[in-house]
Amino acid sequence: MTQAITHLSIGLGWDPAHANGLHPRRKDIDLNVAALSFAGENFVDVAFHEQLTSRDGALRHLGDSVTGEGDGDNEVIVVDLALLDPVVTTIVFLVTSYTGQRFDQIANGFCRVVDNVTGIELVRIDLDSVGAHTGLVVGKLHRPYQDWAFTLIGQPIIAQHVVNAVPQLSVYLH
Repeated sequence: MTQAITHLSIGLGWDPAHANGLHPRRKDIDLNVAALSFAGENFVDVAFHEQLTSRDGALRHLGDSVTGEGDGDNEVIVVDLALLDPVVTTIVFLVTSYTGQRFDQIANGFCRVVDNVTGIELVRIDLDSVGAHTGLVVGKLHRPYQDWAFTLIGQPIIAQHVVNAVPQLSVYLH
């Protein structure tokens, strides 16, 4: 029997843009990770770089990186399902390129979902495999039965900001 998911995180990492002879003033790369909660098809709340904590405290963005500097996860959202508003039926995880670079133009970009109780990495996606897109619906937490489960979606979208992505998410809420 597998243990029910109660606490997980989504991490996002990438390398900063570096100037070189061809691109002496290269634009910084700013990727963002978001967790959006829904009750059925109705948007409830979000945690992302402009709102670090959901109203119920269940979704917490641990800080915005605007350059990708540093090793490992540059941005992390933690989810504590014990705090989640009981009306929430689905949490969708999203990555967007706020500065507009396509994922295939970003060095060493990745996102990963980790069960924080077991330490097991549930999924890892190398963003260059997503191709010429600026958004990625990573996956969702939902309750297909009684317990919460994570389902990989891995679908690219065109979105630089959460607001642009929300209308594209309804297909994943069933």
